[in-house]
Amino acid sequence: MRISDAIIAALFLILGGQQAVWAQDVVNGRAPPIPPRPIPGIALPEPEDAPARAPGGATIAPSPSGPAAHTALPLVPFSSARDAIRAWMRDSSAGDQVGAVRALEYAASQGHLTAQFKLGRMYAGGEGVSTNDLKAFEYFSKIADENADAIPGTADGRIVGSAFVALGGYFIDGIKGSYVQPNADRAFDMFHYAASYFGDPEGQYNLGRLYMKGQGTRRDARQAARWMKLAAEKGHAPARAVFGDMLLRGGEGVPRQPVLGLMWLSLAREGADPGRESWIIERHDAAFAAASAPDRTAALALVERQQVAGSRSPER
Repeated sequence: MRISDAIIAALFLILGGQQAVWAQDVVNGRAPPIPPRPIPGIALPEPEDAPARAPGGATIAPSPSGPAAHTALPLVPFSSARDAIRAWMRDSSAGDQVGAVRALEYAASQGHLTAQFKLGRMYAGGEGVSTNDLKAFEYFSKIADENADAIPGTADGRIVGSAFVALGGYFIDGIKGSYVQPNADRAFDMFHYAASYFGDPEGQYNLGRLYMKGQGTRRDARQAARWMKLAAEKGHAPARAVFGDMLLRGGEGVPRQPVLGLMWLSLAREGADPGRESWIIERHDAAFAAASAPDRTAALALVERQQVAGSRSPER
């Protein structure tokens, strides 16, 4: 039986142009084309002064199940992303984790930046969902791809900067069994962009570590110290500890300044999490045990001066 032109025209109205073409192809016995799938993570901007790409470098292949495919599943209808966020807060408080995740997925599919970042963190840490580093990577990639020009210092800028840092961490180790392979050059790019454009202290710390190791870039102790200092001045405890240790040791273009080194280690110890950053406490205690009495006294005086200056800061 032949389908009339009127019925085909109705399909155009109901399904939309491209979908109706596929429907007509089915009617006429032709196989419909496969719709294109978005490729996450390949449009990330290159930071200035990044190392040149090696010929034949690996590229990121499309994933079979990125956030676009995940959020294409039927979602609970909400009137808006804001309505979905309210539902997420309500369901989270009520212990309804399934409803909370579904609400976040809806908000994320509508481009809500906080929802996308929250889902990325949840999948990365297995918070209320099964751990899935690839889904986390793809949510962070979507944030970075679509918001790389967010204004630094704003709430959105801080989220995007953190997404770049998360991507850098994934490129360091790769994701086992996925298309995300270890790529030190890309890790450098991610940390460099987070550190230089967004001024993210975690990005600055990680960039400093790459310069210390010569990973993704040439080894450069002075550059490492520069980025560690920037992060240390923002209160980043690990950066304070590493920068302090660099000043204690000196060498490779970094002048030895033991008093300043002890000061930074003391400040790092004050801000360290004993459960996760016990190495900072150990490094501080060892350094003070080996220091001379005059150096310890001078360092503690500088710490007190920093604390007084901090208490007078308008930001506090």
